Amino acid sequence: MTQHVRDIMTAEPVTVEPQASVSAVARIMRDENIGVVLVTDDDELRGLVSDRDLVVRALAEGGDLEQMTVVTACSEDLVTVSPDEDLDHAVEMMREHAVRRVPVVEDGRPVGIVSLGDLAVERDPDSALGDISVARPNQ
Repeated sequence: MTQHVRDIMTAEPVTVEPQASVSAVARIMRDENIGVVLVTDDDELRGLVSDRDLVVRALAEGGDLEQMTVVTACSEDLVTVSPDEDLDHAVEMMREHAVRRVPVVEDGRPVGIVSLGDLAVERDPDSALGDISVARPNQ
């Protein structure tokens, strides 16, 4: 039976507006226990920012993180999939573009995220990545 992206995606992704500060986004990630936030403008996907992006593109550059906006740290050239696409296609896209997370978009609006962890839990739950992905987070 063919699986679709919607079957394993994390629905209702956390989003922020482009003018959100880097500090505010970091606090959201901490409070929500997530590693990625989508950047939207009027509900339309504009970018993706990961915890690593915050470190490499913002924190390492220095400056006032309360004044620095998330657009300075986000990836804007995104690979996306629709919720009705075959899961194999999502895997192909992740491999081809060497990305760990892919926003799921419907009518230009983000409706979810599919990650390597989601795939590991679904396809190889006994793998190290599958185990790590279902483990309780560090506190």
